[in-house]
Amino acid sequence: MDPVTALPTRFPALKALFARFLRSRALHRHYRRSHTLGSLIGKGLPPEVPHTLAQTLLAASRADADALLAHLHSSMQGISKEQASTVRRRTGPNTVEREKPLPAWQHLWRCYRNPFNLLLTGLAVVSHLTGDESAAMIISIMVALSTMLRFWQEYRSHQAADRLKTLVSNTATVLRPAAKGATPASPNTPTQQLEIPVRQLVPGDVVKVSAGDMMPADLRVLTANDLFINQSAMSGESLPVERHAGVPADDNPNPLERSNLLFMGTSVVSGSATAVVVGTGTQTYMGALTERVNATGTESGGNNAFQVGVNQVSWLLIRFMMVMVPAVLLINGLTKHDWLQALLFALAIAVGLTPEMLPMIATTTLAKGAVMLSRRKVIVKRLDAIQNLGAMDVLCTDKTGTLTQDHIALKLAIDAYGQSGDEALRMAYLNSHFQTGLKNLLDVAVLQHAELHHALALPGAWRLIDEVPFDFQRRRMSVVVAQQGQPPLLICKGAIEEVMAACTHVQQGDTVLPLTPDELIRIAGVTARLNDDGLRVVAVARKLLPAEVPGHPVAYHPADETGLTLTGYIAFLDPPKESTAPALAALRTHGVTVKT
Repeated sequence: MDPVTALPTRFPALKALFARFLRSRALHRHYRRSHTLGSLIGKGLPPEVPHTLAQTLLAASRADADALLAHLHSSMQGISKEQASTVRRRTGPNTVEREKPLPAWQHLWRCYRNPFNLLLTGLAVVSHLTGDESAAMIISIMVALSTMLRFWQEYRSHQAADRLKTLVSNTATVLRPAAKGATPASPNTPTQQLEIPVRQLVPGDVVKVSAGDMMPADLRVLTANDLFINQSAMSGESLPVERHAGVPADDNPNPLERSNLLFMGTSVVSGSATAVVVGTGTQTYMGALTERVNATGTESGGNNAFQVGVNQVSWLLIRFMMVMVPAVLLINGLTKHDWLQALLFALAIAVGLTPEMLPMIATTTLAKGAVMLSRRKVIVKRLDAIQNLGAMDVLCTDKTGTLTQDHIALKLAIDAYGQSGDEALRMAYLNSHFQTGLKNLLDVAVLQHAELHHALALPGAWRLIDEVPFDFQRRRMSVVVAQQGQPPLLICKGAIEEVMAACTHVQQGDTVLPLTPDELIRIAGVTARLNDDGLRVVAVARKLLPAEVPGHPVAYHPADETGLTLTGYIAFLDPPKESTAPALAALRTHGVTVKT
């Protein structure tokens, strides 16, 4: 409901004033940008992350595992319960404080300290001093009702949010020395695994994570077994990333790109790992970003758009009274020579100029909106946020998983020149089917073409000989397969640039052509058009290998990915949700521009 239409029709002047107040450009000026966590951290190292925290994470990544454990007074067997308690007293609980709850008296004061309420309180005091008890009582009742209604509605919302938080109980698997002794434990100390609440973790704890686990803190990997992490909450990318135990060869200054660091809020897609806690609570990457997001709401003195508008209306009335009251006082005093009556009349003018019911009407309208939203399972912690939502004109939102389904779908398969053909899809299907490592979303999309499973007579007609796993340096992976009585076939798929770098020929129909500079230009145009259409393109190439010698198995390596023939491309799309188009249309109708 529009707050203006909620006003009684018998107050046309008040209605016009309230409309001007709500639609003032000041309400929009303070809500020009909305930031999601993904937008803060999508590109490189965010400035919101403190330099010291980034340096701590980088130091943990660059340090040898034994040296890091020694620095944390820990070991591969973890730390004792007593040692953890000592550290916890220094570092505090492992929690990220989203919003610190206010004491009841501070919350009540915040609900009252609206400048309009202060103005009305001042007028009530003046009315009382001048003997106008009825006016003083009416004004006081309006202020009290407005304050208590706001306080009670926001208090109930906070209580509901707190009850929801108590329903979630996260635990972590930690290692503890089974026998009491000197710390850190010796290599021969027996170890036990315990499930403890996440909030009890401290730096130095050694935890075990496996598929489906959420990272309970910022961790440094000690051992890893085919560990793939989904860190879309941090980077916005839906594809998993691989993590290793060793020190990375490169010296990337962005902690998110360090292959031996795990971050609170990310999750394990596959594999398992043992890791040591290097940061907890607000001293984590997620904690620093959350603090920055919370701080954006209070950078302008704690006033949001609604409060700024109220302040402007209050000062407008104050300035108007500062002109009118002295003028009325002087005119009446000079013309009637009764300065006491002139003063009382001037004060009556001041009271009459102020719409006493405005705070009550505004609070009631916002409270009614909060109740309506609660029926749609939306908790409004601050009533003023409802007006902020209505005043929004730019919405910055993440795309992956928000506007899209976070589900990759195979859109098309073409040859290197953009012509339709199923050869690239056949090769990609064989590659995805026989690879033994993590099958990411792209592989899942390819394997959904079950008709190829029967067309290729899998698994009987083909067998896996070897595999060259994917890594982030090569950005491609290969399988070596063979049909009965046929020489081995190496099938490679991966990033366009990396696959092209290993190709010397290109396939066009049934013809194989040398990959000349002219052909490269033609091929680049095809991939550029696909990228412009928002598609994620994967190149597919193959190579016939020498026949196997019975009894002498051959091990294949990345060095064998040379002299490939480019077969074509497979292109993928993350389709939008069914609700995306109606939501964007509704936002556009209401004048909200969406930025992704």
